Amino acid sequence: MTVRDFSHVHSSWEPVLEPHRPLIGSILSKIQDVDLAPPRDLIFASLAIDIEKVRCVIIGQDPYPTKSNAHGLAFSIPESVQVIPASLRNIFKELQDDIGVEPPTHGNLSAWVSEGVLLLNRVLTTRIGQTEAHTNLGWQIITEAIARESARRNPVAILWGKKAQELNHLFDLKIESVHPSPLSAYRGFFGSKPFSRTNEMLLSTGRSAINWNL
Repeated sequence: MTVRDFSHVHSSWEPVLEPHRPLIGSILSKIQDVDLAPPRDLIFASLAIDIEKVRCVIIGQDPYPTKSNAHGLAFSIPESVQVIPASLRNIFKELQDDIGVEPPTHGNLSAWVSEGVLLLNRVLTTRIGQTEAHTNLGWQIITEAIARESARRNPVAILWGKKAQELNHLFDLKIESVHPSPLSAYRGFFGSKPFSRTNEMLLSTGRSAINWNL
């Protein structure tokens, strides 16, 4: 198994993934007969971005377990999915409250990827209908390597929740709060202003601001 076996993956990530080829192969063999979220060919879809263009890293927990919702980008869903998950609705509420961006009618965050945002889940797969089904397979080793290499480009890390904050030691520029889920959003996510603060950090280090419109 090499990075070329997955569609969407930019070649710049191959040196990052190659040392973990045996582990990736082992994980894939364990889940080969599982009804997966996201679909197998989209497991590494977050790595479509050129690593040299990463300016911001948003780290999620694991994919949405609802069938057809997960498509390999943390917090994002395909435009064809009409019901926006609660966590993503809360992100859109904070986006509007923070910088005035009107909530879109869809939940596809691919436009952020085009702006240099890496949307990375700590665990890259789960079983349809079950959250955190694959937390013990070793994905965290791989995603930590991805985050570590991204951090060499000094991006702003947006770390929502404890799972994401396990990687806070990797980043110099970071914004941390509770997860945007309905269970915790009112305990510090709302009002945390992650989007404006990210742009302030980018501008202060001589880089352009991210266009957060969707």
